[in-house]
Amino acid sequence: MKNEKQSSSPGVPIMDADGIRRALQRIAHEIIERDPQLAQIVLAGIPSRGVEIAKRIAEFIRGIEKIDIDTGIIDVAMHRDDVGTRPELPVVRASKLPVPLEERTVIIVDDVLYTGRTARAAMDAINSFGRPARIQLAALIDRGHRELPIRADYVGKNLPTAANEKVRVRIGSSNEPDGVWLIKE
Repeated sequence: MKNEKQSSSPGVPIMDADGIRRALQRIAHEIIERDPQLAQIVLAGIPSRGVEIAKRIAEFIRGIEKIDIDTGIIDVAMHRDDVGTRPELPVVRASKLPVPLEERTVIIVDDVLYTGRTARAAMDAINSFGRPARIQLAALIDRGHRELPIRADYVGKNLPTAANEKVRVRIGSSNEPDGVWLIKE
């Protein structure tokens, strides 16, 4: 998802800050229910909004279970399958994951799941750090339109969209409230 220009009317509101908080809290509860070995989990956020979402989910888990969950950053820029076809080179950020990953569950965290290509690139990037026991996927928004056989294990909100629509997520901004909007092109 590309960054959209800031405007006073970003589109049709889908979730406000409280809706995002509830969705992330629900994802935290689902992770706790499905993964009994919480100490073996790594929440790997995809820059930039996925990193903030991963931190918030970790905070919810800490508040519920009194355990610190490792978080990290997994940059997908050089693992994308469209690097050579883009008009400009992607911005590369440093990936930071707690290693070793063996015997751990890595949960990839992103703001919007769309075609599945970013999730595939994240899996490739994770494999360059080691071979985790399992990889799962969490997304705040699942908008459908998959091009690869990838599905999220944890979803904040399913939002069926048309091909000419975009989903804009704002989260972690110090001067503007969190929110999700649907934008028609």
